[in-house]
Amino acid sequence: MKKNIRDVDHMIVLIDGVCHLCQAIVRFIIPRDPHGHIRFASLQSESGRSFLKAGGLSESELSTVVVVENGRYYTESAAALRIARRLRPPWPLAYLLAAVPAPLRDAVYRLVAKNRYRWFGRDEQCLVPTAEIRQRFL
Repeated sequence: MKKNIRDVDHMIVLIDGVCHLCQAIVRFIIPRDPHGHIRFASLQSESGRSFLKAGGLSESELSTVVVVENGRYYTESAAALRIARRLRPPWPLAYLLAAVPAPLRDAVYRLVAKNRYRWFGRDEQCLVPTAEIRQRFL
């Protein structure tokens, strides 16, 4: 039986699979989530598109990390803060930035997202996970 998104035990992080910054974020998260509670999918993948559709998000929107947690969807700075909250210390302290008004946080997020390919680069195809992290990808 196919699991409902609300039944997923793990946090799902949807990333732009061709973005070097997004790939670096995955490589940052994995060692700071030693129990493997955070799972990943490329926004461009079948799984990623399925999650986007289920959450009512546009499949053509690739400028944000999307977090699916307990059946709820988070984007932009809220997604980044949800991720930080799940990592091993001291990273949960970054959640204190939630006190900064969301419009300001999201403006900074959008500035980085808009320039991410120019500043960090991109690939022609999605990230191919190494054998050691492949099990964390949907």
